[in-house]
Amino acid sequence: MKEDLNRFLPLPPAALHILLCLAGDARHGYGIMQEVSRQSNGQFRLRPGTLYDNLQKLMAHGMVEDQRRAPEGDNPRRRYYRLTSLGRRVLAADVERLKSVVQEATVRLRNPRLKRV
Repeated sequence: MKEDLNRFLPLPPAALHILLCLAGDARHGYGIMQEVSRQSNGQFRLRPGTLYDNLQKLMAHGMVEDQRRAPEGDNPRRRYYRLTSLGRRVLAADVERLKSVVQEATVRLRNPRLKRV
């Protein structure tokens, strides 16, 4: 039976950026903010309140988990977050959704009079 991920979609922009950031590796809060800014070429910036509110929601849905341990040599007080398998599946589903949106937009922009059925 296929899992229905549509209840999570579309992801809000902050959640999408956080999941995308965590798809590579576990990160602490400030590291997430830096990576989101880097990935978006500075066009999307997370403030601490937005970041931690979204992390709480993503953890409540089981998409992100607190790693509880900082990597060797890092500040042990830092909380690291990582993507769960559910989070990875939701991110992949939203990426597919976005691909279809971009494809439709590309068609419409090339031929604005085109009617889709």
